[in-house]
Amino acid sequence: MAKDKTLFTCNACGATSPRWLGKCPGCGAWNSLVETVAESASPSKNRLATAPQGYAGLANAQPVTPLAAIEAQDVARTPSGLTELDRVLGGGVVEGGVVLIGGDPGIGKSTLLLQAMDALQRSGLPTLYVTGEESGAQVALRSRRLGIEGSQVNLLAEIQLEKILATIDAVQPAVVVIDSIQTMYSDQLSSAPGSVAQVRECAAHLTRMAKSTGITVILVGHVTKEGALAGPRVLEHMVDTVLYFEGDTHSPHRLIRAIKNRFGAVNEIGVFAMTEKGLKGVSNPSAIFLSQHSEPVPGSCVLVTLEGTRPLLVEIQALVDGGSPAPRRLSVGLERDRLAMLLAVLSRHAGVACADQDVFVNAVGGVRISEPAADLAVMLAITSSLRGKALPRGFIAFGEVGLAGEIRPAPRGQERLKEAAKLGFTTAIVPKANAPKKPIPGLTIHAVERVDEAMHTLRALE
Repeated sequence: MAKDKTLFTCNACGATSPRWLGKCPGCGAWNSLVETVAESASPSKNRLATAPQGYAGLANAQPVTPLAAIEAQDVARTPSGLTELDRVLGGGVVEGGVVLIGGDPGIGKSTLLLQAMDALQRSGLPTLYVTGEESGAQVALRSRRLGIEGSQVNLLAEIQLEKILATIDAVQPAVVVIDSIQTMYSDQLSSAPGSVAQVRECAAHLTRMAKSTGITVILVGHVTKEGALAGPRVLEHMVDTVLYFEGDTHSPHRLIRAIKNRFGAVNEIGVFAMTEKGLKGVSNPSAIFLSQHSEPVPGSCVLVTLEGTRPLLVEIQALVDGGSPAPRRLSVGLERDRLAMLLAVLSRHAGVACADQDVFVNAVGGVRISEPAADLAVMLAITSSLRGKALPRGFIAFGEVGLAGEIRPAPRGQERLKEAAKLGFTTAIVPKANAPKKPIPGLTIHAVERVDEAMHTLRALE
């Protein structure tokens, strides 16, 4: 059998070179060559390259099945022991599933996974924790801090892929954690751990192993300074689930968000609080994102946003300050470009001008809101701050605002309103299309179609 050889392939044009070059010989791009393993050509591959119009002589045709004839089966899930993590995963870990979790250094990825592995082991599943960044003594010290020093989770401190795969084959765990994929390397490549080629090759082997054996694999990934997962983009395409661990290291609260999930809803979030005994799930996360004011204050409006399948109440704060030669627009937790658009709509269609004012908008609690349903709450908070009048106590709002001044409905508006009523809110301004057919006990709903109508309704409530 011919031995595989190492080549360097250009990411831009696909040209190959037997050795690394700073400049691609094909397209001239700099630093675009990455190490790859190329299998030596076999007779069958040569026949494929020179095959005639028909390929029947090269391989046997495989049977095909109509999609309607295939029986759909629900995916079996095993709870991880952490309710908030199970929510993000779609109900628990899936046999043969591959999960990639990324986050800033020190955010709590290793802590979370060590707790989850201990819970899975206590439920009767064999587990293996592979650490490439810490020694066994360091992991044991963390387990002592978490109060799980008696854990029977199997630990392996190793970074060579071939040794890890051999150990998995010998131990036969149900769940494996690789902490982290950037520290692993394969002997098949000569590049250093963490390089594009090594990350891609190691992830491919681990994914293939998971699919063929039914072992659940959880990969920990580093992130760049911009917050994106480091390594090749193909890494995210390879795995079944991509999770991002978010939060301010100066705050005890952490968010874990599903960006991709073949077995559940995307953009689902789990909320944790970092304690002396590790991460604890927060059953009522809305309490985190709502400031406790003794009296209503100007510039504050509560938004009912939707994260995956979970309605969350988040306080939106706005501050409109005195004019300056170059007015500033700053938003934290919200899109800055959308803030500029909302200010223009507010001026044109509601007569509320902030062109010469500094405008600052903040989502309390460090949460990031990307859905357009926050538009109406942001507008009302800005108007409240500009006029110096607080919104009524127990007031909430949501709705997308268009450039023509119309207020568009938000998805799953009924669930948002029910969540607000459950938490004691009494007054709401919402898009007309989101008005419920049946009244919600304790909640007075004002349905509006345009921005100017929302402003008139707000003045009537004061």
